[in-house]
Amino acid sequence: MSFTVYARMKKIGKQKREDLSPIPFVLEKKPETLRELLTLLTRLLVKEYNARKDEGQTLLFLTKEEIREQAGRGKITFGLRGGADASEEDAVENAIQCFTDGIYRVFAGEEELTELEAPIGWKEDLVFTLIRLTMLSGW
Repeated sequence: MSFTVYARMKKIGKQKREDLSPIPFVLEKKPETLRELLTLLTRLLVKEYNARKDEGQTLLFLTKEEIREQAGRGKITFGLRGGADASEEDAVENAIQCFTDGIYRVFAGEEELTELEAPIGWKEDLVFTLIRLTMLSGW
């Protein structure tokens, strides 16, 4: 049984709120805690990355800001081709550690999720927002 969650990802900076359309993610099951949500999202994104990497498209999309930055350097690209597959376990461990270290925050609607093991208060049309707080986290 699969379950669809909606999430948007934001970097602190020039991105406008209207640019943050929720993206649907189809997960294996309904996550009950923040740890489970982060684990399922990370595993899904690693699987998608590994499937795309040999095609040369390593990002789902480029933002307007990323296109402008890359155009200023003279080349717009989606990333490198080939290479070893990303490890789901390493990626999950990194995602949890980054949350614990305060690299990003997670909101369920307007409510900030601060505890990895606390249950998620599911409501109709709930959208998660992940906000990267540091410019050096690489996302």
